[in-house]
Amino acid sequence: MSRVLISGASIAGPALAYWLRHHGFDVTVVEKADTVRGGGYPIDIRGTALEVVRRMGVLPALQEAHINTRRLTFLEPDGSLITAIRPDEVVRGVEGRDVEVPRGDLTSILYAAVRDDVEFLFGDSIGTLDDGPDGVDVTFRGGARRRFDLVIGADGLHSHTRALTFGPEEQFHHYLGHCFAGFTMPDFLGLSHEGVVWSTAGRGAAVYAVRDNAQVHGFLTFDRAEPPFDAFRDPAAQRELVASVFAHDGWEIPRMVAAMRSAGDLFFDVVSQIRMPRWSTGRVALVGDAAYAPSFLTGQGTSLGLVGAYMLAGALASHDDHEQAFAAYERDTRPYVQANQGLVGEGDSILFPATEEALAGRNRMLRGLTEMPAEPGRPEHSALTLPDFAPASR
Repeated sequence: MSRVLISGASIAGPALAYWLRHHGFDVTVVEKADTVRGGGYPIDIRGTALEVVRRMGVLPALQEAHINTRRLTFLEPDGSLITAIRPDEVVRGVEGRDVEVPRGDLTSILYAAVRDDVEFLFGDSIGTLDDGPDGVDVTFRGGARRRFDLVIGADGLHSHTRALTFGPEEQFHHYLGHCFAGFTMPDFLGLSHEGVVWSTAGRGAAVYAVRDNAQVHGFLTFDRAEPPFDAFRDPAAQRELVASVFAHDGWEIPRMVAAMRSAGDLFFDVVSQIRMPRWSTGRVALVGDAAYAPSFLTGQGTSLGLVGAYMLAGALASHDDHEQAFAAYERDTRPYVQANQGLVGEGDSILFPATEEALAGRNRMLRGLTEMPAEPGRPEHSALTLPDFAPASR
């Protein structure tokens, strides 16, 4: 039985662990956090990824956790109404089929599906990797040393596994021109199962009520020519940067900035994609955002992680040789990834346009959506049909 180490216990990692165990692999998952992370903003599962979670048997639990956002309201810079529409009209989702759940609900459901069959090492991470012809020798930061047949990085946009194996992130990181700050805040707008989006050229804000409670998700996003590298590891600098960008804006922006300054769960990052010429080398491979983050502007990061996990596990199960398996995984999955990464271009954002011209065009488009039926889904969401993998003869 092949021994596989997966780094990361968010979404792609547990999904991959499930499918590898399904195919008979011995799986260990290492996660630097002390437990599965709860909370978090809403995420969507669409298209091909819905079939993945159906085959995993977790679709009913996800449907039970479905948020069912009823309305998305768009506002002018002065707070006046542009339009109010169903969210699926913007993202071209499929109402009644797509699933929207809090990120923490998804991670908990995936963890519950594998925790009895997979070894989890919480509060630890990979320190070093020595990829040899017969296995990968791993030294954990906690001090333990173990050998695995394969190591898979499922540790996100800023993957440590990728940095150890492929080199610095900068060579694969394609910045899309936006920064954002996410945080929870009081529901001073009295929202329920809905979102409100405020925009001016180059800056935007959103308040999102997942459920009926006193807390909502706040987002502040802005254009910036270059990534603010000096703020990445400095929360105080992040708060000052965001506050300075929105210092002169009206509507409810001052209250949002005040909430951002005091939030204990501030998450600051750039909007970017990971684009790699190869997703594997030797006995190490990457899956999900670590290999091909599409950016939150596509709304497809979760779906790509779920589909990629299914395809990687199936390729490993149906090939005796790991190099052939990794090649098949990439060959069969890359077109789907590229199609979904192509949903957003450089500096392009439907929700938060960068220029006055783009903002006016977006607003015309939004008003037009209320006058015509929404198109049913995007072909990119279902651009891959899941194969049924035959086991290898090992």
